[in-house]
Amino acid sequence: MLTTIIVIVALALLFDFINGFHDTANAIATSISTRALSPRVAVLGAAILNFVGAIFSSEVAKTVGGSVANPATIENGMHIVIAALISAIIWNLLTWYYGIPSSSSHTLIGSLAGAVIAGAGMGALNWDGFRSIVIILVLSPMVAFATGFIIMWIIRQLIVMSGNSSRTKLNRTFRSFQVISAGLLSFSHGGNDAQKAMGIIVFGLVSMGYQDTLDVPLWVKLSAATAMGLGTSIGGWRIIKTMSKKLLKIEPVNGFASDLNSSIVIQVSTHLGMPLSTTHVISSSIIGTGSVMRFHDVKWATVTRMIMTWVITIPISMILAYLIYKIIFSL
Repeated sequence: MLTTIIVIVALALLFDFINGFHDTANAIATSISTRALSPRVAVLGAAILNFVGAIFSSEVAKTVGGSVANPATIENGMHIVIAALISAIIWNLLTWYYGIPSSSSHTLIGSLAGAVIAGAGMGALNWDGFRSIVIILVLSPMVAFATGFIIMWIIRQLIVMSGNSSRTKLNRTFRSFQVISAGLLSFSHGGNDAQKAMGIIVFGLVSMGYQDTLDVPLWVKLSAATAMGLGTSIGGWRIIKTMSKKLLKIEPVNGFASDLNSSIVIQVSTHLGMPLSTTHVISSSIIGTGSVMRFHDVKWATVTRMIMTWVITIPISMILAYLIYKIIFSL
């Protein structure tokens, strides 16, 4: 039992570490692209703020740990968690290798659902809880696109009203603003994403009888926050390239608007205890703000490729986790 829980914690922290350099690339891509921050400073600042954000709350962790299935009553809980984490790690590494900003949240939730079905049957899956999480995951990029469009439109109107037409001065001003917005986004990212690894660890602890509630122990918070921070310090340069160059040309004004909008959407979701895809939110914010600036300059072929990856992530993760469970624990 002790060996199994060590394996679960190690896999969860590995997932969180990969999440750090996979997803946090999204949080700093705009500030690096516009040269508001140097890559080294951006990565270091994001690592610190992701760590701080990760230890502030635990509502998202409770949702992940208890909404997909009840860990207190489920059979083979320890094996389910192991299969789910292996599946999520594989998918994250594949999408990172090809530079696709996929969602760690989608793959973890899909993997957990697939492993539950494989290990405990369809009846063990909490369909209402699973459905509510999926709805948030699907709706959040749409909301981020719409609110990003609105925020960018408001900012553009304010610029016009101010009569400031100096591009150089505007870029210098909004680069300064980006330092703040990038930090806020990194903090927000840590507050939502690191909690997913915390939730899966708690799922394992409850299913194995180590604790009776979904409360997140301090050591789990600190270890997950540390793994996220260390992963961030590596930097996901492949995905930074996609986000900063292959979607559209990012300027300081829409880079600031994208970061600000993403932070608001993520913070609201975290406050409500709902996990969302920071990747989807940030990408959609960039597209939404860019559409106001230069709609025809958005590289819609890249956007289409990203959306296709988003759509297939949950079903592929479910199938992958199901097969991994059957191969490792049923043969």
